[in-house]
Amino acid sequence: MRRERLALYGIMLVLLGIFLYSIGVLMALPRRLFFDTQTALLINECLVWYSGIPFLLGWAFILLDLFVFYPAKRKNDFIKHDDIGVNNLTVVLTAYNDEESIGPAVRDFLSHPFVNRVVVISNNSKDNTLAFAKDAGAIVFNESRQGYGSCVYRALSEGVKFEESEIVILCEGDMTFRAYDIDKLLAYIPHADIVTGTRTVEQLRAKDTQLSTFMFYGNIFVGKLLEIKHLGNATFSDVGTTYKACRSAKLRELLPNLDPTINLEFNPYFLDVALNSGFRILEAPISFHKRIGVSKGGNIDNLVALKLGIKMIKGIVWNWR
Repeated sequence: MRRERLALYGIMLVLLGIFLYSIGVLMALPRRLFFDTQTALLINECLVWYSGIPFLLGWAFILLDLFVFYPAKRKNDFIKHDDIGVNNLTVVLTAYNDEESIGPAVRDFLSHPFVNRVVVISNNSKDNTLAFAKDAGAIVFNESRQGYGSCVYRALSEGVKFEESEIVILCEGDMTFRAYDIDKLLAYIPHADIVTGTRTVEQLRAKDTQLSTFMFYGNIFVGKLLEIKHLGNATFSDVGTTYKACRSAKLRELLPNLDPTINLEFNPYFLDVALNSGFRILEAPISFHKRIGVSKGGNIDNLVALKLGIKMIKGIVWNWR
């Protein structure tokens, strides 16, 4: 057991204990009604009573990590403030069958006074995404390897090629995000290597978006797991946001360590790898809007989101590959 992850493992043990206890409680009534045997009673009692073992052990791990090891884990012994050029930005947008939204998205970002260029990466779109993006003024590429991770990786790889841009802005082309939020990201970039957006500020979240209540709180839960994994060095409330401002020099260091075959769970994977590499990451509240077109990723419905969330948890706790 890795000492630096005691709180993370503790949370998983607490959740396991709660799960086992709940199964034991829910089992009681159908057992009495349909299969009230001595064996069933023994199983029922074991689930209820022994669920306390992982529950208490988990809390012991959490308290040990928080009150014994936590002070030594805090590596940020100074507050970073490193001014960086923000008036020559490269924006990279991922897109997949986004012909309805990509033109307005490109024009929106090009209208920002600090944006010098917009690059659109289409992931084998079957519609007119590439043509409409080009007509709107974007530099366009197609990424032939299918998958969200491959598309994001290609976008970042193309973005860092423009050496005059000290910052690369990563976003999506579905109009769920707006160019004016670049200002929020830039306000934090002197303190960080990467600033990632969070959609968890209620006043900045439109009512009718693809982010259901289940997905909203699921993102917060997974974000806190990632935070606990890097206890003392990060604060997260949202792991599903593509919108990020990244220092180009740090991205060039990070890209060789990333696996583009990681698919829809690429965003928390990206943050996890960056933190393991010693990067400083901050969250900034951004606005979140109803998308134009149909969602095609992890926000299709709650069942798809649940499966994706399980993959994220598995990656954070065990291994991404």
